[in-house]
Amino acid sequence: MLPIYPSPYFLDPTSGENSPVFRAFSAVVTMADFNDDGMDAVQRRLICILVDENDRVVGHDTKYNCHLMEKIEAENLLHRAFSVFLFNSKYELLLQQRSKTKVTFPLVWTNTCCSHPLYRDSELIEENVLGVRNAAQRKLLDELGIVAEDVPVNEFTPLGRMLYKAPSDGKWGEHELDYLLFIVRDVKVQPNPDEVADIKYVSREELMELVKKADAGDDDEAVKLSPWFRLVVDNFLMKWWDHVEKGTLIEAADMKTIHKL
Repeated sequence: MLPIYPSPYFLDPTSGENSPVFRAFSAVVTMADFNDDGMDAVQRRLICILVDENDRVVGHDTKYNCHLMEKIEAENLLHRAFSVFLFNSKYELLLQQRSKTKVTFPLVWTNTCCSHPLYRDSELIEENVLGVRNAAQRKLLDELGIVAEDVPVNEFTPLGRMLYKAPSDGKWGEHELDYLLFIVRDVKVQPNPDEVADIKYVSREELMELVKKADAGDDDEAVKLSPWFRLVVDNFLMKWWDHVEKGTLIEAADMKTIHKL
């Protein structure tokens, strides 16, 4: 394993994936194919926002700890997250297949972008969900190469929040209070292969075919969907898609309710 040298990026625990040192070290970890020591070093540089079940900020912890099922179960760690649903002008939804190097749910298909606001000033802003919107803009660039100009923060429509828990394997999992952000924009996409294995736009009908394949599959080659995406599909997506097509997304928004699924 390569040595880790002191760096202003590493000394600042709120430095994110866009730092050049983080990117360089991420590449090393990817090649190491999930050596736990390497993952620990990287994941501890990203600090997630801990919340209670009412979405009140109660502290912070490393991304590494927030995804360890042992810590989740023992300490009831719950962190803030977001899921972006980006539609083009034909009202097709952009999906991504998570890369095989993801700690949780590798190679599953999911919505456009899923990640976490970090414990930093710009992503802790509560007013108008601005902190979460800022984080979404950051991660769309990091994962899909979508530049900020193509996804202005004021174009994201927060439609709701949901709380869920989902083990990924024996070690890792998710326990998130997830903000669901919708946006309709034609964008240029340049996926980051360290984050994304594949992408595709789907119509409603194509998405439901994908769901059927996921339901029918029982072998290693079957289509798999992320648990948070499936919760949104089963509970909200089709009625919200109507509002996407009608241009009435704001009418569907309910940011007072936290859906416990």
